[in-house]
Amino acid sequence: MSTKIYLPLPRFHRYVEALTALGAEVCFETPEACDVLLLPGGGDVDPARYGQENRGSLGIDPERDALEFAALETALRRGLPVLGICRGCQLLNVAMGGTLHQDIPDHRAISEGVDRLHPSRTTDPMLTELYGGEFIINSSHHQAVDRPGEGFRPVQWAPDGTVEAIRHETLPLFGVQWHPERLREPTDGWRLLARWLEVVQNHK
Repeated sequence: MSTKIYLPLPRFHRYVEALTALGAEVCFETPEACDVLLLPGGGDVDPARYGQENRGSLGIDPERDALEFAALETALRRGLPVLGICRGCQLLNVAMGGTLHQDIPDHRAISEGVDRLHPSRTTDPMLTELYGGEFIINSSHHQAVDRPGEGFRPVQWAPDGTVEAIRHETLPLFGVQWHPERLREPTDGWRLLARWLEVVQNHK
């Protein structure tokens, strides 16, 4: 039986392409009928949600914030695994009481559709098993985790110290600041998505 992944918004075609190619079923109707939640990338979370004034946040969408925070609340109530990617990683952190760096230089995409590539290091067992302790990731963001939310610990970093992944110590919550759904070389990000689906299957 395929894993049913709730994606709150249907416009994220690269996520759908990668996940369906890996054998998952993506649904958009309600998280109640799904096995897992994926929080995708996009514009910035409203800084008011972590008690700050806007100091560089862009593309704020209160309706999207409300939709995704509600979906996460449902997932937490049901004990579902959650994967956050880029904005999704940031939203996970904010939902657990953390804060964000609102504007980080040198992490934006090089140009439209062309991600920046840079090295990273990790202490996370899953990432280390897949890629080793150091590997190349892509970057297309200008915000990242600042103070970790309750229960979260950073497990991957860019050379400048920017947090590139977080894992919750007791709940099945994992977030990456980079974009595995669109990274195939020199690192195959789909391997992370495939492993995450294996973890989800074992969790069911």
